[in-house]
Amino acid sequence: MTLPEKLCSDRNQVNTALKTSVPDDLAEIFEPIRGDLGAVEEAYESHIQSRVELIPQMAGYIQSSGGKRVRPAVLLMASRLAGYTGERAVLYASVIEFIHTATLVHDDIIDDSELRRGRPAAHSRWGNDITVLLGDYLYIKSMGMALTYDSIDVVRLLCDVTLRMIEGELYQLTKAGDVDISEEEHFDIIRRKTAYLFGGAAEIGGMLGATDDDGRAALRDYGFNLGIAFQLVDDLLDFTAEQISLGKPIGGDLREGKVTLAAIRLLQQAGKGSRADDIVRNTVNNRTITIEEWAELGSLLREHQAIDYAYDKAVEHAKLAKKQLERFPPSAERDALHSLPDYVLARDR
Repeated sequence: MTLPEKLCSDRNQVNTALKTSVPDDLAEIFEPIRGDLGAVEEAYESHIQSRVELIPQMAGYIQSSGGKRVRPAVLLMASRLAGYTGERAVLYASVIEFIHTATLVHDDIIDDSELRRGRPAAHSRWGNDITVLLGDYLYIKSMGMALTYDSIDVVRLLCDVTLRMIEGELYQLTKAGDVDISEEEHFDIIRRKTAYLFGGAAEIGGMLGATDDDGRAALRDYGFNLGIAFQLVDDLLDFTAEQISLGKPIGGDLREGKVTLAAIRLLQQAGKGSRADDIVRNTVNNRTITIEEWAELGSLLREHQAIDYAYDKAVEHAKLAKKQLERFPPSAERDALHSLPDYVLARDR
């Protein structure tokens, strides 16, 4: 058994304990909105057209690298759940995807990540100066698209979410290399960088439909908790996934100075001056880790049940997300939204 397989064993046991029926892929979950997701892809291609040829070239490269389109799908399904079937949902879902793509472009530059989804990151191909401008372009373009319709409440929400994401990135930078980061500080970063966009996507779906304030809040809380679960699992994959599946080097978070929940829990349990403390601090400070140290770190994570702890937190938020759907009547969209947290928990890439 490989190290990632050993690290995954506890997570797989939790999946079994949940007794959930997880669809094999997102296509099954997204089936009720398959046509709308196709329209989102077309809208993306349409809105990145520019007389500056480099813009569609770079944006097309990023789009073709894959991505699960979870955030726009959440908006589309939430709008259907709220009884809306008009064209605005596709436009706003495209806006969400533009904002998300802009954050990825900037994050890769800040983290100096060479790979994104198994391919060279945009800045690795075109350089930081050009790529940061593309990220800026995508941000501004997204707001211009959102202004297509006279809905200031939606634009205000999108601006608020985007500001929170930027604040999260800045806050994370202040914590880069901080081995003593607290669990609450880490969750604050997750909420800002990931959860608020998920929550905003679901809330916009509710705003388009005929939901009351309670229904809108329920959809927002659904997306918010789904986003936290998504990020917790994403962080865990840095410890548990095979590099070829993950699409980036294993152990990248620690080598970038990011101490995520499993490592935070490990250090809490092992204590300062422990072997775990030495490995984590050396990795963060030197931005490198040997194969032997990585294997030892994996053993320590299992010994102190740090992977279990972080995964259990993801499970908690997945359950909170699903609970928000109880106030809505049965439908294909509700079933799809209910399945999505289980899919997130079962991710291996």
